[in-house]
Amino acid sequence: MRQPPGYEDQSHPHHLCRLEKALYGLKQAPRAWHARLSSVLQTLGFIASAADSSLFIYRRSEVVTFLLVYVDDIIVISSSPTVPNQLVQDLRTEFAVKDLGALHFFLGIEVLHPSSGGLLLSQRKYAFELLRRSGMLKCKPAHTPMSASDKLSALDGDLLSPDDATLYRSIVGGLQYLTVTRPDLSYVVNRVCQYLHAPRDSHWSAVKRILRYIRFTLSTGLSFGSASTDLLSAFSDADWAGNVDDRRSTGGYAIFFGGNLIAWSARKQNTVSRSSTESEYKALANTAELIWVQSLLGELGIQQSRTPILWCDNLGATYLSANPVFHTRTKHIEVDFHFVRERVSQKQLEIKFISSNDQVADIFTKPLPDPAFQWCKRNLNLLDS
Repeated sequence: MRQPPGYEDQSHPHHLCRLEKALYGLKQAPRAWHARLSSVLQTLGFIASAADSSLFIYRRSEVVTFLLVYVDDIIVISSSPTVPNQLVQDLRTEFAVKDLGALHFFLGIEVLHPSSGGLLLSQRKYAFELLRRSGMLKCKPAHTPMSASDKLSALDGDLLSPDDATLYRSIVGGLQYLTVTRPDLSYVVNRVCQYLHAPRDSHWSAVKRILRYIRFTLSTGLSFGSASTDLLSAFSDADWAGNVDDRRSTGGYAIFFGGNLIAWSARKQNTVSRSSTESEYKALANTAELIWVQSLLGELGIQQSRTPILWCDNLGATYLSANPVFHTRTKHIEVDFHFVRERVSQKQLEIKFISSNDQVADIFTKPLPDPAFQWCKRNLNLLDS
């Protein structure tokens, strides 16, 4: 690197500094840090996960330890109470390590231990700070994040001033991180993110409605309990041509391990669908994270006794995933989406029909009225802390 200002060698002003180690803030620093940490962990007997580069697994006889790392924040889970303490001592020979004890906070996420058992992940403190930054601490609460009759458009309303547009982008960016533990916000946050390039006053009103809902549900968190079954299941849904600007569909899914929600998504599809069956079929294919979850569970040593089930509320998409006769009518659908049919034929995935009244993935594809919205929240294990 070049000599820093104020510390130049006057006799050799054009000489460069040779770095002994990576400096924090450089582009190479994260890669160098992860490589060094990985090397040390592997010498201690850990094996890097193939499904998740931030996960390391240690197995010796009956002792199983999982280590999850994000930059320099580490979570350790072990079947032996002595292994974490020994691991901290081993890491101290190479790094400046501080043991913070039992897990309570991680990356702004609060980990609570209810008296009823299990875990509750909450971002109450982060949400409170977001409300304070937006000046909405004393706002009137709302029961849903978006009205069921609300149809946002890119050209609806007047453009915001440059200062208001900057605030809009800042608040929406903060809302994105809040969806880590709040799947009930995924759809509405995805909608307001589509107007970051040119926000208008109607979009700002939609963001304020979201903040009013957050004020009403400030203590809501995602609950996890002991699973009574090892069944891996997913719910997939799509809102056909729901976007009024380009008529693209919005697809969403929710993946459960036993009764615990472990992954979800709400995203506008990349292409326009010609029918509701096509949009639902694309939503099935976009639930490919289910396959990744399978491989991750396999690395964790969790063997599944049943084929994963994917629930869909569209009969046409269900038949299309299993019946090749329909192929003559779907030649325009990209080949990438047809891997679902291959998984079904190999008995690695089972597609089943579910009534729209029981489809919990509805919350990821469209704004819902209050009764339906609250029903979906309960089934997604969103509880008050």
